[in-house]
Amino acid sequence: MEYDPTWKESHKTQFLAQEFERLSSEKEKLLADAEGDADLKELADEEIKTLEEAQAGILKTIEGILEEEKEEAAIVKKVVMEFRAGAGGDEANIFAQDLRDMYMKFAEAKGYKSKFVDDFSIEIEGKGVYDDLKYETGVHRVQRVPETEKSGRVHTSTASIAVLPIKEKSAFEINPGDIDMEFSRAGGAGGQNVNKVETAVRLVHRPTNIDVRSSSERSQLANREKAMEILTAKLEQLHEEEEAKKHADERKSQIGTGDRSEKIRTYNVLQDRITDHRIKESWHNLPKIMGGGIGEIIETLKERESAIAE
Repeated sequence: MEYDPTWKESHKTQFLAQEFERLSSEKEKLLADAEGDADLKELADEEIKTLEEAQAGILKTIEGILEEEKEEAAIVKKVVMEFRAGAGGDEANIFAQDLRDMYMKFAEAKGYKSKFVDDFSIEIEGKGVYDDLKYETGVHRVQRVPETEKSGRVHTSTASIAVLPIKEKSAFEINPGDIDMEFSRAGGAGGQNVNKVETAVRLVHRPTNIDVRSSSERSQLANREKAMEILTAKLEQLHEEEEAKKHADERKSQIGTGDRSEKIRTYNVLQDRITDHRIKESWHNLPKIMGGGIGEIIETLKERESAIAE
């Protein structure tokens, strides 16, 4: 590892960089003073060796700091969760909203920041958020008696969830010419606070037909940036899924992050039971779980995946 003068620009490495340069100046002075004097040169060589050992130690410390920064930057601290109603008509739509609210309450309990991106998309931010939520992607099924059902008949409805990791710096590049952009008036979740100007943004990526909408930000520019951020994450995830299919056999023994077509969990209201089909385990106290208390399920999934990885 070679010395880089730009290290002086970071508060984390500034002092170490300055100390490295000071030692370099000392080496130069020793060499200049000993020039033409064999005895002094022998003494200078010994001192220079000591200085170079000190510099090697500084470089090693800086290398550790830079590696730590790199690892920190690689940690995903923000995700976007998308909820889509599946089979079950209006009841599926209500279930998708129930799931959305459950994760927002979970985020609040964990100390994460959460906000709406659109009616059925939310953003959750905080260190460790992707590790907590990455196994929630897939089809969630509910079995319950809808409030509108007068005969007491149990309905089965589904909703799918996609969890998109939003990276600070993505290497994935999108050709701007492949994107169509539309603008519309925006309102908050549930339709309140309708704007009089067209601040909501919808992006369509023509090659994949993937579309993204953002309406929660106050300006058109901010919504466009948010939509682009999500579109990049979607395309990156699509690429990773295609790569994963090439190694499908390796993933059979893992819980994995799944995809939207995989049925992962059933919420049986009458029996007060939630079952995760991937690990064949169940939990009770559905009201608590739907109120944001899904942490125990998440921790079990993380522990099971960790055990498999070992």
